[in-house]
Amino acid sequence: MSGSLSKSDQSFMRQFSWLIAGLAVLTVLLITLGWMIYNHEPKETNPVAAKQLAARIAPVGAVYSGNTGRAAIAAAAEAAAKAAAAQVAYGGTTDGKTIYENLCHSCHTAGVAGAPKLGDKAAWAPRLAQGMATLIKHATEGYHGPDGNFMPPKGGNPALTDAQVKAAVTWITDQAK
Repeated sequence: MSGSLSKSDQSFMRQFSWLIAGLAVLTVLLITLGWMIYNHEPKETNPVAAKQLAARIAPVGAVYSGNTGRAAIAAAAEAAAKAAAAQVAYGGTTDGKTIYENLCHSCHTAGVAGAPKLGDKAAWAPRLAQGMATLIKHATEGYHGPDGNFMPPKGGNPALTDAQVKAAVTWITDQAK
């Protein structure tokens, strides 16, 4: 065999080289195109990802710290309760109309969950017959009626004081008299 390639071998090698070069260029073009498309697409954001991460890295258990730790935990809970009690709704106003317009109207205007509508004398009559003390108790502690009526405690706003609840109930019932 001689060291030189025949004409047909040279032609094959030239065509094969062009094929390999063309495939290499095509590969680079496809990679570049894919990279450009990937960079222009908005990244997917999961709104629960932060919560899932926090749950995943939260400690599994707690450390028992004895009576000293228990006292510290009780003191912290008491401080938190006092701080929550200091947060009074609507600036502490006892104006029943203001409280109604900020909270109660959402149910008592549309009759949600069987709530009697403001000023509906027929709907309020049996409730007024129970007495103001009962109405105020139901508004403060919550109420589940036998006919499916539902009143959440303090209208769903635990920051209301008992005086604010009483003022709102009084104002609402005055509209039905």
